[in-house]
Amino acid sequence: MNKHDAVNLDHVTRTYVRDNFEVRALDDVTLQIREQTFVAIMGPSGSGKTTMLNLITGVDHPTSGRVSVGDEVITGMTENDLADWRARHIGLVFQFYNLIPVLTAYENVELPLLLTDLPKSERRTHVEAALEAVGLNERMKHYPRQLSGGQEQRVAIARAIVTDPTIVVADEPTGDLDAKSAEEILTLLAQLNQRFKKTIVMVTHDPRAERFVEMVFRLDKGLFVGVENSLVGGGVQ
Repeated sequence: MNKHDAVNLDHVTRTYVRDNFEVRALDDVTLQIREQTFVAIMGPSGSGKTTMLNLITGVDHPTSGRVSVGDEVITGMTENDLADWRARHIGLVFQFYNLIPVLTAYENVELPLLLTDLPKSERRTHVEAALEAVGLNERMKHYPRQLSGGQEQRVAIARAIVTDPTIVVADEPTGDLDAKSAEEILTLLAQLNQRFKKTIVMVTHDPRAERFVEMVFRLDKGLFVGVENSLVGGGVQ
């Protein structure tokens, strides 16, 4: 089956006004991310990486240009439509996990499903499958404080995939982890991409990520400065 574009940015510019100065966070960026690929968006601080992620997830809106995700143009959607679209299509992974400390791993992963009309038995099936996919099915009754940082991030990844989203978007997912845990999380993301054919878009400063992804998109000062094929033998055995 031919791969189609999971994300398409068409001449996208995003400007902000700060203290009467115009700041171009993204400047006329055009790029395509193919479906079922694991890609990294890299660049120095202030290069526009987070802005691009916010545009892909519909959290922010371009000043000009068009953003398409899958078959849908999300530019111009209302906030209510974007919220519904995001719940159906986007799985989010954050640097600091964003787990709720008074909920167990199981309950944290179940949270997105509470917004759906799935019955409890089906929710359980989805949650257990997601926790199994990240290797934490034996920790589902543990609270975040009882888990290591790497395990917390695994729970966060399970929460991101439990709704079977079109795209998993990861914002600095290894930024708060030690080197060993970071490698494990990058390996896990690569495995999820290969096993479930999920499109994964990751913003990262972590140079280790280049060994695990298929493509690296580089930004600098709001400009798209290049794309590189990165996967050499893969980070996953």
